[in-house]
Amino acid sequence: MEPYDYFLSMDMVNKKRYDALRAFFFEKRPAQEVANAYEYSLPSFYSLTRDFRLHLKENSTEDIFFKEVILGRKENKPEGLEDMIIGLRKHNFSVEDIVGIVNSKGYKVSYGYVYKLLDNEGFARLHRRGRSEKKNLELPKIKAPIAGALEITDEKFHSGSTGIFTFLPVITQYGIDKAIEDSAYPETKDIGKFSSILSFIALKLSGVKRYSDDDLWCMDRGLGLFAGLNVLPKSAWLSSYSSRVTKDINMKFLKSLHQIWTRHGLLSDTCNLDFTTIPYWGDDSHLENNWSGKRNKALSSMLAVLAQDPDSGIIDYGDTDVQHKNQSAVVLEYLDFYRQTPSGKQHINYLVFDSKFTNYENLSKLDESNIKFFTIRRRGKNILEQISKNPAYKNIRVEASGLKKRTLKVRDEQITLRGYTDSKTQSLKPIRQITITGHGKIKPALIITNDFEMSVENVVRKYCRRWLVEKGISEQIEFFHLNRVSSSMVIKVDFDLTMTILAHNLYRLFALDLERYSEISDERIYEKFTANNGTIEVTGNQIEIELKKKRDLPQIIEMMKKYDSLNYPWLGNRKIIFHPSSTS
Repeated sequence: MEPYDYFLSMDMVNKKRYDALRAFFFEKRPAQEVANAYEYSLPSFYSLTRDFRLHLKENSTEDIFFKEVILGRKENKPEGLEDMIIGLRKHNFSVEDIVGIVNSKGYKVSYGYVYKLLDNEGFARLHRRGRSEKKNLELPKIKAPIAGALEITDEKFHSGSTGIFTFLPVITQYGIDKAIEDSAYPETKDIGKFSSILSFIALKLSGVKRYSDDDLWCMDRGLGLFAGLNVLPKSAWLSSYSSRVTKDINMKFLKSLHQIWTRHGLLSDTCNLDFTTIPYWGDDSHLENNWSGKRNKALSSMLAVLAQDPDSGIIDYGDTDVQHKNQSAVVLEYLDFYRQTPSGKQHINYLVFDSKFTNYENLSKLDESNIKFFTIRRRGKNILEQISKNPAYKNIRVEASGLKKRTLKVRDEQITLRGYTDSKTQSLKPIRQITITGHGKIKPALIITNDFEMSVENVVRKYCRRWLVEKGISEQIEFFHLNRVSSSMVIKVDFDLTMTILAHNLYRLFALDLERYSEISDERIYEKFTANNGTIEVTGNQIEIELKKKRDLPQIIEMMKKYDSLNYPWLGNRKIIFHPSSTS
């Protein structure tokens, strides 16, 4: 079309109206002439002039034909968004937290927009706060999205828990994802078993104290993406789900994990067994009193047993169904668990436990099963008097932490104990007792074992490692909050313990790849490496995780590079790429 023809054309309705009204009002041409020229009937043209006058009278600032073009980004924020942001800031949420919460509600906002809005409203910068203070923030009444299967699309959003994505390579590399899929855990119509289990694991890995204590994780889309969901389910769903899990399901899952640990050579020939107390604060009429070292008193609680490998730190077994009447038989139950699970070429040779863990009759059964044990003998008044009458000790040097050695006084002898008998002849069998003193305690320690060939130094060292393991179990129980308020249903605590064991083992597997950090506690790993936030961008066949700058971040980025080729089925077979952010 030529320019002349374009301006001559009357196909555009608005142009036709504009030309007709301009000819009538500006050029002062008669109405009949204008109507004939632009193919209007006279009454229709008079109606057009009337409407035009009325529009100018009511909307003097808005042009009916030509719209003003406003340069720059269009500010088209939904109604109520600013009030939501201001309300969150009044509850002392940071800009990053606000962006994460608002993103979970489907709004697309940037840090700059939130910062500028709060600055214009007169809000000052927040003071530096610790992790405990941040955990105690109260979320205003904002309805969280309903959790469901994730439809992954290309998008970019902020998350306060991007650090836990570093555990996904561990889950895939060791085949833990397949173990979950093959388990008997229940699933719902909207959320499968794999996403259900990963929802619990996401909370454990991110240090959430109680499922009903903090609803902020319901707003974090990063936690949801970790489990293959839009957001994590609410606490009511979590409680309802755990009530459907039986002890048999948990035990079968632990057996499948046992095969994974064995297949990867993570279990040695020694296992440390220990009890831990899980307090309960409800109606305690159905519970027994157990000693809680954390609170230094006996209280109504559930008694749980844990079996941990002293070398790798892997917890291989856990059970909360321990009562006083069957407490001594727990060591045999663990032995049955170990032997009923296919374990390849590896098998257990040594068990290390405390003096109150089992009785002497069960020690006899362990000996007949060709299992070597190391435990402490209880020290009564008469035993201490006998020890004091026989002061024949020899000095030994035992390896301690930090490549140091410590001098101890020991006496190695064979004794007999009531109950430690031969099952065929019912006669007392000899047992080895090593008396240790000079280690800073008032009373001597009495180690008893059925291993007569191991050197005294190795026996002392093998049992003393149990104290370190006991300290490690105490630390991880504190971090995963098993000693917090528990549910009134024992089965929920049993499921919670199983999820705690899996989360702890993920931290141990993660630490194996960290040079010089393989021995630190789960909480220290979380604080140094996992506690991080940043941006998640889903593009094409990969997910880019941008982690904020931290002192130990380069080590994480370097460690994650070897997993760049892994695909994650629950994330649409996408790859995960980690890279550092330019901001802290």
